[in-house]
Amino acid sequence: MKPYTHFTKTLSFSSKFQRSIFTKSQNDSTLPSDIVNVTDEFISIFTIRPFSPNNPELINLAPKLTNKVVETVLNNFKSWRVAHAFFIWASNQSGYKHNIYTYNAMASILSRARQNAPLKVLAQDVVNSRCFMSPGALGFLIRCLGSLGLVEEANMLFDQVKMMGLCVPNSYSYNCLLEAISKSGSTDLVEMRLKEMHDHGWGYDKYTLTPVLQVYCNSGEFEKALSTFNEIYNQGWVDEHVFYILVMSFTKWGEVEKACELIERMEDCNVRLNEKTFCMLIHGFVKESRIDKALQLFDKMKKSGFAPDVSIYDVMIGGLCKTREREKALQLYLEMKESGKKPDVGVLSKLLSSCCDEGELTHLLKESWDEMDAQTVTVLCNSVMSVLVNNGSVDKAYNLLQAMIRGETIPNVGVEMLFNFKGKVFPNTSSFSIVIDNLLQDGKLDLALSLFRDMIQIGCKQNVLLYNNLIYSLCNSNRLEESYELLKEMEQSGFEPTHFTHNSIFGCLCMRQDVLGALNLVRKMRAHGHEPWTKHSTLLIKSLCKNGKVVDACKFLSDMVQEGFLPDTISYSAAMNGLLNNQEVDLALELFHNICASGYCPDVVAYNIMIKGLCKAQRIAESEQLLNEMIMKGLIPSCGRPKAALVHFRTMKQEGMKPDIFVYVALLSAFLSDLNPLLAFEILKEMVDEGNFPDPVDKNYVVVRDVISKLSEDTQTALHETLSVWIDVPGFKKHIFSVWIDVPGLKKHILLVSE
Repeated sequence: MKPYTHFTKTLSFSSKFQRSIFTKSQNDSTLPSDIVNVTDEFISIFTIRPFSPNNPELINLAPKLTNKVVETVLNNFKSWRVAHAFFIWASNQSGYKHNIYTYNAMASILSRARQNAPLKVLAQDVVNSRCFMSPGALGFLIRCLGSLGLVEEANMLFDQVKMMGLCVPNSYSYNCLLEAISKSGSTDLVEMRLKEMHDHGWGYDKYTLTPVLQVYCNSGEFEKALSTFNEIYNQGWVDEHVFYILVMSFTKWGEVEKACELIERMEDCNVRLNEKTFCMLIHGFVKESRIDKALQLFDKMKKSGFAPDVSIYDVMIGGLCKTREREKALQLYLEMKESGKKPDVGVLSKLLSSCCDEGELTHLLKESWDEMDAQTVTVLCNSVMSVLVNNGSVDKAYNLLQAMIRGETIPNVGVEMLFNFKGKVFPNTSSFSIVIDNLLQDGKLDLALSLFRDMIQIGCKQNVLLYNNLIYSLCNSNRLEESYELLKEMEQSGFEPTHFTHNSIFGCLCMRQDVLGALNLVRKMRAHGHEPWTKHSTLLIKSLCKNGKVVDACKFLSDMVQEGFLPDTISYSAAMNGLLNNQEVDLALELFHNICASGYCPDVVAYNIMIKGLCKAQRIAESEQLLNEMIMKGLIPSCGRPKAALVHFRTMKQEGMKPDIFVYVALLSAFLSDLNPLLAFEILKEMVDEGNFPDPVDKNYVVVRDVISKLSEDTQTALHETLSVWIDVPGFKKHIFSVWIDVPGLKKHILLVSE
C-alpha cells in the first residue's frame, strides 16, 4: 500500500459499492409447459401433503428430474426447510445429479434464512461431488457463505475447487472472496489473498480495494485504512460509500474523534464535503447515538454555505428528543421556523411525543395551528395519544379517539383546541393501533375488541398487526373460538396470516392439550411455510406427560415428524422424562437414540435425564456408558446435586468401574461451587492417589490447578494433612518451570519457582 499522501482535488461521490448476492426466482412464464407441470406437481407434493419418500406420485415424478426443474422448484418454496428436504431427496435419486446452479439456488435460500449448518454441509457437498463451475458461479457461492460470516468455509471452498481443477478463479471470484473475508476483520487473510491475486496477474479494481478498506476499518488499523483510501482515491474510484466506510466504521468502534479528524484532514487538503455527504454523516452520527458530533457537523454544514432542509432538521430534532435533550430540540425547531422552513408533521410529531405534560402539548400545537390541514391534525392527534399512553393515561387516549370518531370535544383530555379545527378530523389506522395495543397491555381485551369493531363501522382499514395482537390476547385468555373467528375474518379481508398468527393459536391449543387440533393447525401452517414454535410443542408434551398421557405425547412427537417438523432436544427430553416417571425406561432409551437418528446431538439435559433414570432403575452400567459417551462428545456433566453424584461415584467404584479424569473434575468443580471444600479436598486426594492427575496439555489441567489454589487458601482444608503435588506448566520464553503447590502449604499460597 502507498503511504499517506495529501489529497489535492475535490472528490466526486457518484456510485455505491453494493451488489446483490441473490438471484431472482425463475419466471414460470418463460419455461416450457411440461417443465411447469412437473414443477407444480413437486411443489404440491412437498407443501400440501405430508412428505413421504415412498409416495407413489413422487416415485413416478423422479425420472423427470432435471437441473432446471430442481432450480425452479427450489425458488418457489416459501419455507427453507421444505426446500432443503426437496433438495436432499433429489440428491438421492438415481440418474440425477445437482449442478452448480441448483447448488447455488439452495445456497441462496439457506443464506437468506440464516441457516449456517446446512450451508456448511452444502459447500462441502459441492466439492465432494466434483461439481464444475464458472468463476461467476464460484463468486456467488462464496458470497452466500460470506453473508453468514462463514469465512473459513468460504476460504476452504475457494482453495479446494482451485486445487481440484473445478474452477479457474478470476478477478471477480477473488473480489467476492475478499468481500466475504472483510466481514471477519482478518487483515492477515485479506493481505494474503490480495498478494495471491496480484501474483496470478489479476489487477485490482474498486471492488477489490473496497473490502480491503472495510477490513482495516473493522480491525481499527487507522493508518492502513487511510493508505488504502489513498490508493482508491488515486485511481479515481472514491465514491460516497468508500468514504462512508472509512468515517462510519471508526464511529461504530467508538473512534468518533478519528472520524472527525479525517473530515478535518480532508478539509485541510481543500477536499470540500458536499451537501449529500454532510447529510449522510449527520444521519450516521445520529444513528450511532453520537448526537454531540452530529450537532458539530450540523454547524459545520451551515458554515460551509449549505442550508439544511426539513429532513435534516427532522433527524436532528428526532435524535435530540431520543436523548431527552428537549431544550436543544426546541431551539432547532425555532431556528427552522425563523429560516422560513415549514415544520412538517414528522417534526411536530417527534416534539409532541417528547412532551412531558399536556400543557406543553397545547403550547406546541398553537405554534403551527393555522397552517394545519386535516391529515396533519390526525397525525398530531396520534402523537398526543402516544404521549398520553406513555404517561399512563390510556383512558384519556381512549376518550380522545372516541372524540375523533364522533367529532366531539372531550373536556378532560386537555387538548380541546384540536377540535376547533374547521373540518372533521378522521382517525386513521395508526390512531386505533396506539389505543388498542395499550388497552391490550392493560388487560382490557373486550374494550379493545369493541374499538376494533368501530374501525369497520367508520370504514377505517385494519391491518395484520392489529389482527395478530388481538388474536394473541384472545389466545392468552383461552378464548380459542373467538380467535378462530377473528382468523377467519382476517383471511376473508384479504390479509395473509403470519407465523405469529398461527403460533398464537397453536400455543392455545397446546395449553388446552388439544393434540388433534394442534396437528390440524400444524398442517395448515406447513402449507403457509410457517413453523410451529418449540416452546408450545414442549408445553404440550410436558402437560401430557404430567397428566399420565405419555403415549399421547410420544405419538404427537411422531406425528410432528411425519408432518415434516423435527422436534428439538427440548421436546424429546420432556417426553423422555415422562416415560421415565412411568417406569418406561426402555422406551425412554429408544426415544433418546431417536434424537441422534433425527439429526440432533443430545444436550446435557437429555443426558442428565437418561442417566438419572437409568441409575434409579439400578442400571448402573448403562448410565456409566452414557456418561462416558457424553464426555467423549465434549459435554460437561452438570452435578446441581453433588452429594447425590458422590453416591453414584462410590457405587461405580464398588462395581469395579474406574472413573476417569472427567468425572473427578466434575465432582471437584461441583463441591467447590456448593461451598464444600472438605469433600472437594477428599476427591482431590483420591484423584492424586490413583494417578488420575491431568497432564499440563490436558484442558482439565487448568481447572484442577485453580481448585488446588482455592483449597490452599481455605481455612477448612488447612486443618488437614499436607498434600504435595508437582505440576509442570509451560513457562515463558519456551522454558518449562515448576509450580510447587503445598496444600495447605507453609504459607498457604502457591509458591512459584522462577526460571
